Amino acid sequence: MLTGEYLEAKNLSEQIAAGMEPPRFYLEKKREIEASRRLFTDAPMVMAGLNIVEDRADRIGHGLTHVRKVAIEAGAIVIIETKGMSSEEAVKRKVLLVHLAGILHDIKRKEPEHAQRGAEEAGRILKGFDLEERERLGIVEAIRNHEAFKPSRALDDPSLQIISDALYDADKFRWGPDNFTETVWMMVAPRKVPMPALLKRFGRGLQGVEKIKDTFRTPTGREYGPDFICRGLEIGRKVYEALEKIYGSQ
Repeated sequence: MLTGEYLEAKNLSEQIAAGMEPPRFYLEKKREIEASRRLFTDAPMVMAGLNIVEDRADRIGHGLTHVRKVAIEAGAIVIIETKGMSSEEAVKRKVLLVHLAGILHDIKRKEPEHAQRGAEEAGRILKGFDLEERERLGIVEAIRNHEAFKPSRALDDPSLQIISDALYDADKFRWGPDNFTETVWMMVAPRKVPMPALLKRFGRGLQGVEKIKDTFRTPTGREYGPDFICRGLEIGRKVYEALEKIYGSQ
């Protein structure tokens, strides 16, 4: 639980974000997001996976809100990208797979090489699920591929490549507003980074976020991802300016 200056900074970030328009993805793709959300809630396998993640909540880094958002928005991307190309049942199956990838992708978030370690752990967990071996491996490969600024390997099964690409893009949507209203504070609070020290790194952090704009992998990600990032950067700059006035002289 956040307390003190971190909680105050998070509240400030949320106030700034509340005064801005939401990312276009949420306005223009409501139907697909809601369809993904319904499938997420109604899938017993997804709920079983989510229970496993909840049991390990202290070890997954960004938190349960993050993995839910990633899973549901990755599902929406799959729905958008496969429209008219596959049967309804085939689309639902791919949404199920990306939902599982989404909820498990940060299962080893607090460990070095978390994407590789998370892929290995997900592979072990999913052996107990009613999945074909190619589906299980597709999820594992997608999780291995989700880290930013690391090489991405094409999936062994090309029909499941969308699982990997949608997971990556939905995870990187979080580098937008969520980065400054949630992620930053959850990451620095356990380390007890003093606010003045955090502010000294803030500019470099904004530059890193800027670079993610050119890495999105699906047409949907390339269309909407930069908008997430631009809105997040606007929030980040305003948060920095406000916190600098409070802590800059310390």
